[in-house]
Amino acid sequence: MLLHIVARGRIGRSPEGELVERYLKRIIWPTRVTELPDTGGREPPAVPQSRRILLDEKGEPLTSMAFAERIGRWRDDGVREARFLLGAADGFDAAERSDADLLFSFGRATWPHMLARAMLAEQLFRATSILAGHPYHREG
Repeated sequence: MLLHIVARGRIGRSPEGELVERYLKRIIWPTRVTELPDTGGREPPAVPQSRRILLDEKGEPLTSMAFAERIGRWRDDGVREARFLLGAADGFDAAERSDADLLFSFGRATWPHMLARAMLAEQLFRATSILAGHPYHREG
């Protein structure tokens, strides 16, 4: 299953960008990052059997284990792409939220956009490590 991050804004050469690259390189599953301009631009066409996950402050704050279980369930159900969307500064509108398969939150705090992208990359690595039985994640 492809893990696809679609994010508004360019991360460029920055400490956050280095973190994103570091974690994505560790993931053995296929990954892709698509950057869109802050305004305008179009999301790549959806592939059949995909899931849209919006990172949203009003979303569900999943534990790392629950996040991994959800991704594992999608993989086992034959989902071809899990697409993680990070919106612009104002987030997503109601129509975009209602069209999502999952609204996912890193908690009720507000995080800088580029840091949220790095946090997502780490959580994707953590989730795939959990699913592979790798000792990276320590529960409890």
